[in-house]
Parts: sequence; structure tokens; C-alpha cells
Amino acid sequence: MINLRKLIFIGAMISLVVFPASVLAEPITINWWFAHGGRLGEKVQEIVANFNASQSEYKVVATFKGNYHDTMMAGIAAFRAKNPPHILQVFEVGTATMMAAKGAIKPVYEVMAESGLPFDPKAYLPTVTGYYTTPEGKMLSMPFNSSTPVLWYNREAFKNAGLDPDKPPKTWPEVAEYSKKIVAAYADQAEKIEPVVKALKEAKAALEKAQMKDNAAKVDEILADTQRGVVTAGFSTSWISWIQIENFSAWHNQPIGTKANGFGGLDTQFVFNSPLHAKHIQQLADWQKEKIFVYGGRRNIGNALFSSGQVAMHTESSAGYAGFKRTCKFEFGTSMLPYWPDASGAPQNTIIGGASLWVLQGHSPEEYKGVAAFFKHLSKPEVQADWHEFTGYLPITLAAYDLKKKQGFYDKNPQMETALKQMTLNAPTENSRGLRFGNFVQMRSIMYDTLEAIFAGQKTAQQGLNEAADKGNRLLRKFERDNK
Repeated sequence: MINLRKLIFIGAMISLVVFPASVLAEPITINWWFAHGGRLGEKVQEIVANFNASQSEYKVVATFKGNYHDTMMAGIAAFRAKNPPHILQVFEVGTATMMAAKGAIKPVYEVMAESGLPFDPKAYLPTVTGYYTTPEGKMLSMPFNSSTPVLWYNREAFKNAGLDPDKPPKTWPEVAEYSKKIVAAYADQAEKIEPVVKALKEAKAALEKAQMKDNAAKVDEILADTQRGVVTAGFSTSWISWIQIENFSAWHNQPIGTKANGFGGLDTQFVFNSPLHAKHIQQLADWQKEKIFVYGGRRNIGNALFSSGQVAMHTESSAGYAGFKRTCKFEFGTSMLPYWPDASGAPQNTIIGGASLWVLQGHSPEEYKGVAAFFKHLSKPEVQADWHEFTGYLPITLAAYDLKKKQGFYDKNPQMETALKQMTLNAPTENSRGLRFGNFVQMRSIMYDTLEAIFAGQKTAQQGLNEAADKGNRLLRKFERDNK
């Protein structure tokens, strides 16, 4: 009879011979802190699960850390506590801050070079990678969720106003003309619900003042249902600083700041108070009186105005596709952003928003090889093509774009290619490559305050933009002093 201990010993020896130590060892953990909630967060977890299932050497653990700002702050705090994640998702306006934190980051070009894995920066969309590279073209962070704003429009509202839904407006004067026609077509319906809407708004305000939030929310739902499908204004916008200042500048080949929008050095200054910028913002403010434009709020709160059918046109990120597909009860289309026809150089190309993945210092070479392997997986054409189709974010590689073309995806979904055509309309210039300003998160807050004051009639566009540029330049000087 064979001794049990001998059997165990023999089995152990066989396993060592048959299975190498790398197979038996626990996979190396790679921590990724990300900022996508909801369905996008679920998609992130799906991408991670597919990578983990594709190999056994590494295990990526993706952890949701809140919105972009919260995620970046959590990453900075973790680095200071000497317990950083390997990968941190940071929104595009945090690029200058991350670059300045030289002891905290490990550039992607170094990570990929040291891994020995094939890596070609030219495989990525140049208008995307340009935002995250050095002047020499070396990639600092890995593009992940990149988007650009487009004009979304309600095809049914166009038809009801006698407009051709296959010919959306190209210029801002055309936007105004279309808006007037659409608002006029819905005037009778709007007039009928106006007393009810007024009463509901007053009731909501009273409940909010009494801090009866649940009841106020119920009234808000009734208000939304009452207004649904009745166009009361031509267009609105989300992300007003990103779209109507930053992308407006690039689209019209105008600088936001000196030194190539900050790419050329920390001693940059804001110049978004030019006559063209002031003209545009003042026109938005004035258009409110004619119901051509309505301000929908900060960030992307205004999306509800479009999805509920209260405005016929809306400027929003291309990544709004997933949300609009779920919430709009009408057929919608997309078009390139409008431009002022008398502005020389327009239209040029738009710039990206979204975020990229930064690698943080403080980890072993073996772990960085795992990061490189994961980045290689993220860049696969099929992974990027699926992410693009699901979210509306841009496919970051040329191969992914070509794959969707070959699959006939854009023939069936032409609205999904608008952003790509717009981004690649012309080769980027110093004014349209992107922006790289320190303390730009705080600058965005200043812009919100400024634009809201202008729309409320508290100051002219020129006054407001002059003051905002002055405040912003003080932030730039502080950033320059802190990072010399």
C-alpha cells in the first residue's frame, strides 16, 4: 500500500515539473482608479474582466472613485500617503497639473519602452494624442475616453417646422434662423401649457425653499412631463466653458491663451476676451430674449432640455450618444458645430474632452509590465471599436476607426462619425491642438460664474470676459511660481 505522504510528495513534484512557477504564482495586481459611474462604469468593468480572462499573469482591479475631480484628488492624496494606484484616470484639464507633478508620474512612453511590448504612438488619432504628448511627440498618458462636442438636433422638430432634417444648420446665423422657425411652429402648444408650467415652477421653488426635497422632486417630474415634446427654445448647450469658449476657439482657429495655448511654457496668458469671443457670448445672451437660446445649467444638466424635446438643438459631447439613445423618444441627428462665417480660419478642427490614464510612480518593474500589457489590450481595435459604439467616445486608434468603417457601422449610424470628421477636418494648429493651462479646474469655475452673470444681464460679455481673463491670469502666475 502506497504511503499517503509519499503520494502527496510525488504529486507536488509532478506539479512543479508540469506547471512552471509563473503559472502557479498568484497574478500580479494592477490597481486602476477610474471616474465612470452607471452604465459606463459597468462597461469599464467588462473591459477589465475580459483582459483578466485573456491571461493569467496580471489582474487589473478597477475601482470607481467618484467624478473626475474627486478621482484626481484621491490619486494625489494616495501618492502623498505612499500608496498610489498604478493607473489613475484624469480629465483633460488636469494634464498640466499631472505634468507638473514630475515625481509622481511615470510617462507612458517609458512604461511601454521598458516593457518591450510593441508600441507605436502613430497608431493613435493625432488630434487625440497631441493633447497628451510632449513637444517632441512622446506620449505622457494613455488616451482612453476622448470626445469632442457636436450639434445634436431633433429631426422630428425640424420636420414639424418645415425644415429638411438632412440639412442641419452650419453657421450661427443659420442656427438662429432655424430656431425662430421651430419655436414659431410650436407656439400654440407652448402657449397652452404656459400657465401650468408657471404654476408648477412656483410650487417647486416653494417646496425647495421649505426644504421639502422629495415633494419638490415629484413636482419636477410632473413639470418635465408637462413640457415634454413642446419646443420652447431653439437650442441650448452643456459644458458651456468647454464648448462655447475652448472648442469655439479651436473651431475658429483662435487662441485661448498665448504660448500655443500653454503648450509652449508656463508663462502663458489667457486671451479669450478677444472681440470674436465677446461677440459670440454676447449673442448667446441676447438670443435668450427671442427664445433662440436658453441656458440649461452647468456641466451637462442642460441635456434634459434636449432629451425631453424642449429645445430642438443642443451642443453636447459626442459621448452624449449613450444617454440620448436611452432617453430621447424621437429620432435625432448630429452635425458639426456651427461657426461664424465672417471669422477667417473657420471651421478648423475641434479639441477633445474626456480623460486619459496616467501611470503613477512607486511600483515595481514587474507591475509596470502589467500596466503596459493592459494598455496594449485597451488599444486593440476590437476593444476600442466596442467602446466607441457603446459610449459615443472616439475610437482612439486609426485601426479601430477603420474597423468600424469596414463593418459598415457609420453607414447605419452616420451621427456617430460626425465627431471624427470634425476632429480631422484640418491638421491641428497651435490654436486647435488643445490647451495646457495650470489651475484650469479653478478656471472652469470662474468661467461658469462669469457666463452666468452675462446671461443674467449683470454685465456685458466684454466686461465679463475681461474680468475672467484677469482672474485666470492670476491663477496662471500662481501655477508658474509653484512649478518653476
